[in-house]
Amino acid sequence: MSDHVYRLSEIVGSSPVSIDEAIRNAVAKAAETVRNIEWFEAQEIRGQVVDGAVAHFQVAVKIGFRVD
Repeated sequence: MSDHVYRLSEIVGSSPVSIDEAIRNAVAKAAETVRNIEWFEAQEIRGQVVDGAVAHFQVAVKIGFRVD
């Protein structure tokens, strides 16, 4: 097995539907411009409350990608 070097980048995904969708949105958008994404780590979960109900989710995500 060869040695790998990774870089971390922190991004924030959002969704009006769920935390899961917020993470998936973040990773999918990052994958449009970043190659070799191999893992993610959810860091913070935030949301917006409107009229006593959750209206929007935000998740700070660290993505790890292999450096060529």
